[in-house]
Amino acid sequence: MAVYREDADLRFLGCCDNEDLDLLVSLITHDPRDKTLRWTETLSSSDNYKRFHPAHRNYWQEIAAEIQTFGASSIASMFRGGKGVLYREVLCDVCEHTGVKYKKDEATQTIELSLLMKMLEKSLSEMSPAELREFADSMGTELTAPTVPLILMAIQTAVRSSGFAAYRLSVVMLSTLVKVVLGRTLPIVTYLTLTRSISVLAGPVGIALSTGWLIADMAGPARRVTVPACLLVACLRQQYQYKSM
Repeated sequence: MAVYREDADLRFLGCCDNEDLDLLVSLITHDPRDKTLRWTETLSSSDNYKRFHPAHRNYWQEIAAEIQTFGASSIASMFRGGKGVLYREVLCDVCEHTGVKYKKDEATQTIELSLLMKMLEKSLSEMSPAELREFADSMGTELTAPTVPLILMAIQTAVRSSGFAAYRLSVVMLSTLVKVVLGRTLPIVTYLTLTRSISVLAGPVGIALSTGWLIADMAGPARRVTVPACLLVACLRQQYQYKSM
């Protein structure tokens, strides 16, 4: 049974809505390819899961513990007493696996944003000129001749200067990831215009994830969980922080 290690970077999960936590629970417990239980997960057999599901907030520590232990597996660390590694170590391993450049002294949130931007860059590179135009327009970049570098620069600039821009990006990335990885569609009531971005981005995200990011290798098959888990956590953190402002 996974045992939670006190982790400042995952504490915010205790304030997330049950609907948001359900995304992580689904990813942790079931293989999205065939909907079967993952043989390495222990969450679904825990007492609190059986007692409270689907009120996930009541056992958010167990959810966090699963991320920590999947991360320990992916970097070939031995479990000790059912404990894994801290989330930041899991995140850094995912970044190294996916080629994300980061500085070790950066804040966890900054590293997560770099991961999201790398995912976006990889996905934009799979788009046609027409798709780039549609995505750029729907994201409000006001670019007259959108290219991958220009779109990334515009979004990076907006994110650095505005928590709202980071929130918009997280809405698009979260909804797209959930659609691609979990096969779900999340309702977006507040920003209906972002549905265009999600629709255009979904295909390229699927390509990006399937061509390298989620390839299971002998060194770390658990990355099929940790890569999308870190992406989801990154999006949930941005939304939590924006709503807390």
